[in-house]
Amino acid sequence: MDTKELLKKVRKIEIKTRRLSDHIFGGEYHSTFKGRGMTFSEVRQYQFGDDVRSIDWNVTARYNEPFVKVFEEERELTMMLLVDVSGSEMFGTANQFKKEIITEISATLAFSAMQNNDKIGLILFTDEIELFIPPKKGKSHVLRIIRELIEFHPKSKKTNISQALRFLSGVMKKKAITFVLSDFIADDYDHTLKIVGKKHDVTGIRVYDKREEKIPNLGMVQMEDAETSELMLVNTQSRSVRTNYAKYYLDRVNYFQNSFTKSGSGYLSSRVDESYVKKLLGYFKRRA
Repeated sequence: MDTKELLKKVRKIEIKTRRLSDHIFGGEYHSTFKGRGMTFSEVRQYQFGDDVRSIDWNVTARYNEPFVKVFEEERELTMMLLVDVSGSEMFGTANQFKKEIITEISATLAFSAMQNNDKIGLILFTDEIELFIPPKKGKSHVLRIIRELIEFHPKSKKTNISQALRFLSGVMKKKAITFVLSDFIADDYDHTLKIVGKKHDVTGIRVYDKREEKIPNLGMVQMEDAETSELMLVNTQSRSVRTNYAKYYLDRVNYFQNSFTKSGSGYLSSRVDESYVKKLLGYFKRRA
């Protein structure tokens, strides 16, 4: 992809996701993820409806009329995006690949955090850590993250979610709002998630395609494993083949939901051809 085409894609995603964060998610994000506490800002004259417990009696006595203390939320929060860039994300039977939806969701979250003056960091992972961008503030930093999400080429095609969570725990010493974006067709991350969930505010966002839920009856079909490049001939006419695959897929979904629930973390799922806006907004409202 040349520079001109890349910048055009970045701009297109920025326009769409910035509008969402400005008009929809900015306030919901702020309500959902609170700061570390309240700090004193100023005193002002008492107004009807003010809580009498906030009256500053020293200033009130000095001016012989009531004044109240005003506090502001102390934010300085950090958002970390853990994004799966393994081979299975390059799949999609609708208008977009899973990777493209994950990029849009990540950009929307990043602009929402930027709007609230929070830091944003990025970890791209497969079965290894492909890229780490330390948390920073500002629009230019968010645009860099979007560029990497669009054009980064991973060295591996496999997935290891547990490895990504361990890396997060190692580099982030303070609590971070953490979004893990993946199709979660993986195992063996529940124990690590439970440990990381005690320190960080973790949400898993599962992005999937409707064709992954079950295999259609198409006769003998050659299939390729997106993460191992292994080719196999599959008899999709066989009911047992279709049943076993459906069970395997459902087991992965249940494992994802149970792992995040047991760790005290949040989760949501969004299909490629569905509106991730409604899913995210519903999640934020439930959390708030």
